[in-house]
Amino acid sequence: MLDVPPLPRVVPDGVFDAWSWCESDVLEWRRPAGSPSFAHATTTIEGQNPPGLVFVMHAECSFLPRELARLHAFGYGLDDELALAPWAIDDATDLLYEHRARPREVFWLAASTLDALVWGLHDWAHFHNHGPFDQPAMTELQCDLVALAWLRRNARAIELGERALEEVAEGLAALSRRRFEEEGVRAPVADLDALFRGPYPARL
Repeated sequence: MLDVPPLPRVVPDGVFDAWSWCESDVLEWRRPAGSPSFAHATTTIEGQNPPGLVFVMHAECSFLPRELARLHAFGYGLDDELALAPWAIDDATDLLYEHRARPREVFWLAASTLDALVWGLHDWAHFHNHGPFDQPAMTELQCDLVALAWLRRNARAIELGERALEEVAEGLAALSRRRFEEEGVRAPVADLDALFRGPYPARL
């Protein structure tokens, strides 16, 4: 059980229309039996959810797009359990908010690799903090920062080394730079690397 408490919004007003509409508290995370420790894990942060990241349902949730979990999550002994369709993360963010469905009462997270866990935490931040996605780079920056803060908070339980945390921070900073460049807008701080290296920031 990962400790994922609510964190203050740091991006400007208007980026989210319902920040912390549902307060996050804990996230049940599982890896396949026999998975290697993350103690010496390395990872490359890409701009999309990786294989091995699956939100498995432990409650009936017919308003969400669903598929058999065992088609996407391997090594968990799953049978007829359903999971959020991997293509439906954005849909789930909107639909959980619309139905006021508490995410932890619907899902547990299957994440077999470090990058899958990072993006699972990022998506978990989206699920609890609704945004219209009118400012994608800023919206994603906020959820990246929350995910990284949660990863650091749970580093001991995850058995995550300091170098792995640094690699995640560096990868997220580089990805954030690309997002702002592609959107053609200025980042809220000049040094995104410093922002991600430091503690959870004050308001930007």
